[in-house]
Amino acid sequence: MPEQSPVVLITGAARRIGAATALRMHGRGYRVIIHYQHSAADAEKLCATLNATRPDSAHTLQANLLDIDSIAQLAETSIAHWGQLDALVNNASSFYPTPLATATNTQWDDLIGSNLKGPFFLCQALASELKKRSGSIVNIADIHAHQPLSNHSIYCIAKAGNKMLTKTLAKDLAPNVRVNGIAPGVILWPENDAQENDAQESLIKTIPLQRMGNSEDITRLAEFFVADASYITGQTIAVDGGKHLIY
Repeated sequence: MPEQSPVVLITGAARRIGAATALRMHGRGYRVIIHYQHSAADAEKLCATLNATRPDSAHTLQANLLDIDSIAQLAETSIAHWGQLDALVNNASSFYPTPLATATNTQWDDLIGSNLKGPFFLCQALASELKKRSGSIVNIADIHAHQPLSNHSIYCIAKAGNKMLTKTLAKDLAPNVRVNGIAPGVILWPENDAQENDAQESLIKTIPLQRMGNSEDITRLAEFFVADASYITGQTIAVDGGKHLIY
């Protein structure tokens, strides 16, 4: 590949929307660093697929985004692998209910850590490199950053912070780095979602466009923010079929 091909780090990129984003950015000509925590087999399979298409265009790195030292190492090795880093997509996330009566400190640390603390300190660790490269950051938020979801208070608090992270870093890293966010609605059902089909159908009926979205709805916007939105920063766009209109 040409030495000038840009490099993007995508957290939580082994599966689901993260993997779809990696495929999208790779198709755009980016070299892709696929971060994972536990999904090593999925990450390596995706990496092999991308490298089979274009040699030395994908690489995997493992890191625990709840651990500050692991975040620092992820940042350092991401830059060192190809000698540059041009974009960061903070996609990794934990999601599960935390009813007030039973919520624990461990759940707080996990949800705040994966959705807010980890992205903040990864941005901090990569800020100098992204400034040097006139780079871009995309944070994956959630429509529940401003529309609370019952019994998910800690997650909603974390994503609200994630949305503010986009605004504050857009100011702090300007004019060199653009920072934007994406707030998905109903795109993929959570893997730990126990809702029956009837409950899912009822939820879909509350969406003005009357259907779920898909991973491509998110990845197209991520690609736009990273590669094309040269005069946009500090924005978080809801990709939710209009569901925010009913609140």
